Amino acid sequence: MTSEFLPGFATQEIETTGARIHLATGGSGPPLLMLHGHPQTHLTWHKIAPHLAEHFTVVLPDLRGYGDSSKPEGGPRHVNYSKREMAADQIEVMRALGFPRFDL
Repeated sequence: MTSEFLPGFATQEIETTGARIHLATGGSGPPLLMLHGHPQTHLTWHKIAPHLAEHFTVVLPDLRGYGDSSKPEGGPRHVNYSKREMAADQIEVMRALGFPRFDL
């Protein structure tokens, strides 16, 4: 499926160990993972991502708990939303896309 707000980008979902991550990808070249802040989603990059896609394979995920990604239970002390867990999701996403190394 293509993203209506990101022409030329395709959307998909990738299952990680702890969440289902929604993302958009576009372009070609070295992989570039772009992470949004709170309370945004991957669409925060809609103005710059198409330009970056001219030189990079741009990966725009919704972090767990945001946008169209899954919203797992928080767990004790909200551990399921720790930076460690969110980073692990992104490493799994990039590996699933075939990118063991990437820029952030």
